[in-house]
Amino acid sequence: MAMTPTAASRNLDDARTGGTDVRAATRLTIDAVLGVTDIVESMHATIAAVAPPFGKAAIKRTRGLTAQVYRSIRTVTRGVGFGLDFVQRALPDLDLDDESSALRVGLIAKLNGVLGDRLEASGSPLAIPMSLRSEGRVLELNAAVLARQLSGQHKRRVVVLVHGLCMHHGQWQRETHDHGRALASDLDCSVLHLHYNTGRRISTNGEEFARKLDALLKAWPEPIDSLILLGHSMGGLVIRSALEQARQDELDWLDRVDGAIFLGSPHHGAPLERLGNGLDRLLELSPYSAPFTQLGRLRSAGIRDLRYGNVTLADWQGVDHGHWRDSRRPTPLPEGLRCLSIAATRSPNPDAPIGSLKGDGLVPVASALGRHDDADQELALSSADRFIVADTHHLGLLEHPEVYTRLRDWLLEGSS
Repeated sequence: MAMTPTAASRNLDDARTGGTDVRAATRLTIDAVLGVTDIVESMHATIAAVAPPFGKAAIKRTRGLTAQVYRSIRTVTRGVGFGLDFVQRALPDLDLDDESSALRVGLIAKLNGVLGDRLEASGSPLAIPMSLRSEGRVLELNAAVLARQLSGQHKRRVVVLVHGLCMHHGQWQRETHDHGRALASDLDCSVLHLHYNTGRRISTNGEEFARKLDALLKAWPEPIDSLILLGHSMGGLVIRSALEQARQDELDWLDRVDGAIFLGSPHHGAPLERLGNGLDRLLELSPYSAPFTQLGRLRSAGIRDLRYGNVTLADWQGVDHGHWRDSRRPTPLPEGLRCLSIAATRSPNPDAPIGSLKGDGLVPVASALGRHDDADQELALSSADRFIVADTHHLGLLEHPEVYTRLRDWLLEGSS
């Protein structure tokens, strides 16, 4: 169950007023209507041209009176959007109570996962800005302000938890367990959470996360001796991206990292995104179905990065949107850094050959463990740093007692 922020801990992106949400949602609705109009007109033009059943459609717009009708629809839609926005700006904003605020945070996290890159590009107030948090509060990475925010509740050992796609910082707290709170108690450490827009490029989030950690190291009230990074799903790829960025930029915090833990992270991609890409390519075979590929292509850049597990700019820059081939350059783990990968399988026997194990519902076991047929892409992890938990699913990794025992013992072993 997602953690409900208290009134005192609400922050700018969690407690924006209801009126702002309504205006942003209205803009999304208007954009959706315009997008559907484009699809319908494209299909209309294809049918009117009696295009052959296969091949690419050359005509995407209608002509004559029909074209005027579609232009009128767009003009009226934009006019309605402008009018609604004007009226809503004139209305007073209403504060949301705690319960609806928690629901709002979850809904916006999902929206950012699917459309986050577009929300950011359009300047939408629904786009989530990246932040490091403690007990739900956004931390100001300024030494004087941070000291006041933490009120002496800081340790020289810091664990940062990074959530996955379409999720948010509060979802580390489950009904029966919270990895972060348990680690704070068992390891006597400070626990922080990264909250971010999961629809952005993983490399973009990794670069910003690296800068945040650099600022955190400089602003923390006392020297950080040990930094632990724990990521679930996409969060693990964001961690790997940040580690690579820190290596390239020679950032000081990389030397303080004592361990990185990946829970169900698709190091080599997830089949569902590859399936979605395959469906787009099939729809493109006919001019009559091709307009619907616009719907599939709405999915965010962050989701597309999960096709093969992109973590750097070079993995995707200049690569065609619908590419079939894994074009990533090898991104090894930092030399000498202890890393643990934990995979979940719905199979009852985790000791069976990896190829015969079911995945966790989203990520194959081999991908979560960093295994790859290409030796250059294989993550350099020992068998002791790879672990499979049976009879569980992707989100089950956040509360399974065996998962927590393994990562806690692994961390304690590394600190002894």
